[in-house]
Amino acid sequence: MANINDYLEWRGDIPFNKNFPFNEIDSMILARFSYLLFDRIKLEKKETIKDISLKMKDFKNEEFLYNGDKELITNLGESKRFNNLIVTDYVKNNDKAREKQFGAITIHLPNREIYISYIGTDMTIYGWKEDFNMGFMENVPCQIAGLEYLKKITKKYPTKRIRIGGHSKGGNVAVFAAISSPLEIQKKIIKVYNYDGPGFNKKIIEKYENQKILEKIETYIPQDSIIGRVLYHKEKTTIVLSLEKGILEHDIFSWQVFKDDLIKLAKNTNMSETIDKTLTDWIENTTDIEREILVDSIFDLFYSTDSNTFMDLVSNLKDNIPKIMKRYSVIAPSEKKLIGEMIMRIVKAYMNIVKKENLDKIENIKSEYIKKGKSKLEELDEKYLRKIKTEFQKTINNEKERLKS
Repeated sequence: MANINDYLEWRGDIPFNKNFPFNEIDSMILARFSYLLFDRIKLEKKETIKDISLKMKDFKNEEFLYNGDKELITNLGESKRFNNLIVTDYVKNNDKAREKQFGAITIHLPNREIYISYIGTDMTIYGWKEDFNMGFMENVPCQIAGLEYLKKITKKYPTKRIRIGGHSKGGNVAVFAAISSPLEIQKKIIKVYNYDGPGFNKKIIEKYENQKILEKIETYIPQDSIIGRVLYHKEKTTIVLSLEKGILEHDIFSWQVFKDDLIKLAKNTNMSETIDKTLTDWIENTTDIEREILVDSIFDLFYSTDSNTFMDLVSNLKDNIPKIMKRYSVIAPSEKKLIGEMIMRIVKAYMNIVKKENLDKIENIKSEYIKKGKSKLEELDEKYLRKIKTEFQKTINNEKERLKS
């Protein structure tokens, strides 16, 4: 199987042309491009990707955010398709006090096109906090920054047509910037690419759902997608094969390609559907204020360690766990009660959905027997029916034990 780095080896020697135009794998590469270590090098106003590759060649693989990034920038620097593209307008604007984590970069394509790439979530705790804030805030700072960046770039390059993309939170920012931009900017947008980025709360959906720009937006998610199914989506969604499982499928380097196309699937897995239904049920049965209290309380525990990143927090657990426990001990009883109730609502929503899915499975078996002329329930294969019921009960028991631990 193959990923975007393999694609660069297969097709990297073919420049952009009419026979081999810009495609969704090229976009996925450029969406990942914004994650690279631009804040660790000196950038000129205009650089080629080859120049940037040379400046990053001495960085070790573990210094990059994802395993695969080092190989990516090396391959891009050697690729005739990408190495001479001009890169401009790099911005990184993080603000812990505002719980804002934002970055973007512009890549100049042939045919008077530009690609705006928004960075996704980094390892900072406040960067992840901003993601969770989307669950109860109409707008978060990175989204507003993304819109302002789009406006600035459009003004700076008024004759260029625009492609916009991002992975994870970067995908969400790309979509928000597009749907909330003025009509004159939307007309210049060719397409918006969202790679496993979360959706939006209902206020945003209701505000922009009639915008024609939605026709230009496409979201790509892996088969077990979790992050890409959080909150609400209205745009077209494409499912892509990942070789990982569960949350690890969020890693874009696990997504599979063949020649110049993504390997696509017809539907998500049952696990992804169950998680999506669980989170939707939970959101619809809680208030913005309740979700805010839960998120703020949990991240307040992380902040109490004085760690800047989750890596810092985990690498020093021996000292950080007592700090977290100490902070938890002074949380007001009413707040603790609400946190417990909110968590139990998630658990109950999940258990109810699992129960319904298994009962539906049993009903489908009954229906199949009836279709075959077995009209009496007692004529069902009791052994098989008992097996299904046992498996269902085992699933429930396993979930209960996992949640206790």
